[in-house]
Amino acid sequence: MAEQPQPISPVKNFFAGGFGGVCLVFVGHPLDTIKVRLQTQPKPQPGQPPLYSGTFDCFRKTLVGEGVRGLYRGMAAPIVGVTPMFAVCFFGFGLGKRLQQRTPDDVLTYPQLFAAGMLSGVFTTAIMAPGERIKCLLQIQAATGETKYSGSLDCAKQLYREAGIRGVYKGTVLTLMRDVPASGMYFMTYEWLKNILTPEGKSVSELSAPRILFAGGLAGIFNWAVAIPPDVLKSRFQTAPPGKYPNGFRDVLRELIREEGVASLYKGFTAVMIRAFPANAACFLGFEVAMKFLNWVAPGL
Repeated sequence: MAEQPQPISPVKNFFAGGFGGVCLVFVGHPLDTIKVRLQTQPKPQPGQPPLYSGTFDCFRKTLVGEGVRGLYRGMAAPIVGVTPMFAVCFFGFGLGKRLQQRTPDDVLTYPQLFAAGMLSGVFTTAIMAPGERIKCLLQIQAATGETKYSGSLDCAKQLYREAGIRGVYKGTVLTLMRDVPASGMYFMTYEWLKNILTPEGKSVSELSAPRILFAGGLAGIFNWAVAIPPDVLKSRFQTAPPGKYPNGFRDVLRELIREEGVASLYKGFTAVMIRAFPANAACFLGFEVAMKFLNWVAPGL
């Protein structure tokens, strides 16, 4: 059984979740860029080496060819989206817990926490799907040397002009397939680890910063262990030319397995796992610190 914190206000949730999300993006975006480029690199011609031989080769080529700014390509879209997205994410998790409680004092089981986390994944998809679409297009644009989009806003405008709202939200189903189970694992693991790491006789709210970092980092690892295969499919589908995959993710899955094998579903694994721990450790620490600050400056908010 897990010890549940008291429900927090939506206003505090918004600002604390947004701050945690900004921390996550700033720490994790460089390796997210590497992940997307590895996942979307074209299949090499017979006898030719791949564009990138692995995570560190991609990192080196990006840094040499584009400098540090190259590692932060497309960051504007997730930065703009993180505040509402993480507010909605943490709000969705809290709502999912509350819906399963008969009284506010009920302590939820870990399967119930998993279900509450899945609800947060549903809530965030409306914001996440277009942000991911724009981010992925900008990340691979720099690698190919083309300059179709001058930035995030220009990318969104062109997508809407070419295909309407459907063009902006391309890949929504795959985003759901990635985020719903992964979010369940994310929050359940974080709550489980917080309870394990809390010393006997202490409250979860008194957990030290290093333990919060450890719990948040491992929660990120568990999250991406579930999310990587649908994330590969999503990245391929969202960056493909119009009409390439008429049957959606099924066509992407068939093509990947036929041409590159099952292992292709784990492209970018190293980059994802290197990124997952520090980025999500920063996210949860940022969230917890922001919540304590808000409780101190505005206890009645």
